[in-house]
Amino acid sequence: TLLYTIKFELDKMTSERIEGILSDLKSRHPGQNEFIQAVEEVLMSLTPLFEKQGDEDYIGAFSVIAEPERVVKFRVQYPTFEKDGDVKLRTTTGYRVQFNSALGPYKGGLRFHPSVSESIIKFLGFEQIFKNALTNLPIGGGKGGCVFDPKGKSESEVRLLCESFMKGLYRHIGPNLDVPAGDIGVGGREIGYMYGEYVRLRGQPDMGVLTGKSTDFGGSKLRPEATGYGLVYITLEALKKYSHYRFLSEDKQAQIKENNFKGLKVMISGSGNVAQFAAEKVMELGGSVCSFSDSSGAITSEEGFTQAQIDELFHLKNVKRGRLSEMSRDNLTYHEKQSVWKLGMQCDVALPSATQNEIDLEAAEMLVEGGCWCIAEGANMPTTNEAVDFLKTKLEIYLPGKAANAGGVATSALEMAQNSARLFWTSEEVDEKLKGIMNNIFETAYQSAQDFDRPWDLQFGANAAGFLKVYKAYKSMGYLKF
Repeated sequence: TLLYTIKFELDKMTSERIEGILSDLKSRHPGQNEFIQAVEEVLMSLTPLFEKQGDEDYIGAFSVIAEPERVVKFRVQYPTFEKDGDVKLRTTTGYRVQFNSALGPYKGGLRFHPSVSESIIKFLGFEQIFKNALTNLPIGGGKGGCVFDPKGKSESEVRLLCESFMKGLYRHIGPNLDVPAGDIGVGGREIGYMYGEYVRLRGQPDMGVLTGKSTDFGGSKLRPEATGYGLVYITLEALKKYSHYRFLSEDKQAQIKENNFKGLKVMISGSGNVAQFAAEKVMELGGSVCSFSDSSGAITSEEGFTQAQIDELFHLKNVKRGRLSEMSRDNLTYHEKQSVWKLGMQCDVALPSATQNEIDLEAAEMLVEGGCWCIAEGANMPTTNEAVDFLKTKLEIYLPGKAANAGGVATSALEMAQNSARLFWTSEEVDEKLKGIMNNIFETAYQSAQDFDRPWDLQFGANAAGFLKVYKAYKSMGYLKF
């Protein structure tokens, strides 16, 4: 039984082929629930495309695209320094899923987090294929990482883990093969340590092998900010296109048309790079940011966070590497071990920017009850398939992560271009290119939805546009001929 509701009448053969793809994937990837969920979300959303495939075999192509080209696994050993002075040797598994290279070298982040598994890395790599395709840049899809929690670890422990991870990875990456970047638990510090080890192992520098580097040695301006800024830019484009259906006041309509969030209450989950810089940009554009979260709980403000509170949060997370529970509580409320989406807060816009499956059906219902009418996903697959199915019937705007959070990888590709050309662009130049890419992603998804007479369905629009780009590349290269 399909977990995701099929809303279209399909002929028996098409239904059987869709069921067959999922059944085969489940047998080849047993127990990998997150991966199967990601595949199912795209597969089911593409039903209108499959109905009109004619002489094309989109379903057959999907079954090819849904299987990774290569899965690299390797041992990672690292020491931990215990409080009693003892040193223990730890071992974990490193992953790099090189999912699809139809459009260019594999591109996607590395995640160091306790939740990492082969299933999660595969789901992230699968999502990355279509996200990267939407940017219209020459990059394929990949993802990697290992089980490790940088929180509470010393600089030496983090560095030694990064060096061990690179020892297992360096043979499988390169500027024209696979270019990893950061993700949860991997920022500029970790990228720097891994690049240093790569240079030692190779015996020569190669700036183009990793992105997310410090601007001190080959990094791009605005790379840390890119996913959050891009999320806000594309959300603003969606608001301008759809907000008149919400019967907003003339004042709010005018503000949106002038590229402002003024008068809009915005809820954000997470407190890492994506959440921080999305909040910064929303406030810069006049909106009120009402929430953040981390693994220990959520912190909220009915009136909206002040700039001083945002500055405190940045320092807490980026310098002290602390928890939100440590923030001062002036006009703030801390909710220990609670989901920000289940607090019953009112908002206009929700930007889930923490992790996968953070919005389930219960949370989705509470968001709608609280007046939310626009959701744009800053995280990868933050909404369960059941919740997506519900939200698409209730919201004016549902903007999936493949489109909404593509700003990070887009700017990584811009970093690759700068490294290749031995150039260094200013913040203003990168920001202008980022805006252009995000606006183009929205227009691509919107137009794809229009082409299939589904003007409200940006999930379909984004998935169809990304899939068709990869499909056409595969077809041109003869990969689908037998």
